[in-house]
Amino acid sequence: MRLIPKNSEYTWALYSVLYFGFFFIDPIVSHAGVRVWCFTLLGTAAFLYLYFSMFWVNCRQGMWRIAGMCALGTAYAKFNGGATTLFIFAAACAPFVANDDTDGFKALFAIEAAGALTWWALHLNGWFLLFACGFSFVIGISNIHFAQRNRTHKKLLKAQEEIEHLAKVAERERIARDLHDVLGHTLSVIILKSELAGKLMDRDPQRAGNEMREVEQISRQALAEVRDAIRGYRSQGLPAELAQAKATLETAGVVVKCETAKIALPALQESVLSMAVKEAVTNVVRHAEAHNCTLRLEQQNGSCRLEIADDGRGGLQPEGNGLRGMRERVEMLGGTLNRESRAGTKITITLPIKEGV
Repeated sequence: MRLIPKNSEYTWALYSVLYFGFFFIDPIVSHAGVRVWCFTLLGTAAFLYLYFSMFWVNCRQGMWRIAGMCALGTAYAKFNGGATTLFIFAAACAPFVANDDTDGFKALFAIEAAGALTWWALHLNGWFLLFACGFSFVIGISNIHFAQRNRTHKKLLKAQEEIEHLAKVAERERIARDLHDVLGHTLSVIILKSELAGKLMDRDPQRAGNEMREVEQISRQALAEVRDAIRGYRSQGLPAELAQAKATLETAGVVVKCETAKIALPALQESVLSMAVKEAVTNVVRHAEAHNCTLRLEQQNGSCRLEIADDGRGGLQPEGNGLRGMRERVEMLGGTLNRESRAGTKITITLPIKEGV
């Protein structure tokens, strides 16, 4: 059976209990009889129960145990000068049981009052008052400081654990978004090329074979992209992504107009725009039923503007996971994403360009 909770901050309780040895000085010095020793051992057992059980209960129950120590001190004060030890232990433990400094001071003043009242009611000597009130006050004030430091430390640890938890959640969400974008785009291309190869199998076997070889290459590339997405380094660069997007759209029979300026982008912005291109083009191929698509990249007033527009069916469908993930990544970098779906669909992304990022 453990005396204190596992991995708690109360390890000091195990060796501090040795100071209770002062409670035995009077019986030893006075060569007390069996009756006094039994009475002393009974008080010791009661103290040990109150002391160690205090670390397993809540604040309210702990304060009742502090009160029990003071009651024991009062009960033994007339017969044993070492009873001052009980008031000292109560004052030392109260700050650690309290919820905050205010409760700690209230408990300390109550203990001081109990010690002073015991001294006055039982007409005890000045030594009792010095130890039960004076020494316990000094110990209690010191421990209020240490208890507050412990509470602050626990809050910092809890905050750190929360931050680590949120970081893990954010990383899982990032991986989920990136895998959705990577696989959604790549699998769409594989389906398109496979369907095309199937149609060309009888008419043009050589071209069908070329398409299937491209399917193999894309599949291998997809495997690499999945691995990169998990590591967080997935983009081959925005120019390469735009070229791949153009090729994918043309494979799907969409006429592409590509107007892209050379813009020096920080790695993070370039990665986000690359994933946006991939997701948007995948949606065009899968859902738009478009005949024409425009890819436009330009720099305006210290910002980068990416526009992907098609003449497909448009509509006001709710955002799916891909578009939602795209918006989250853009807004995380201080940018904006606007979708217009009246005549076809146009997605416009604006990102601030931060130099030196």
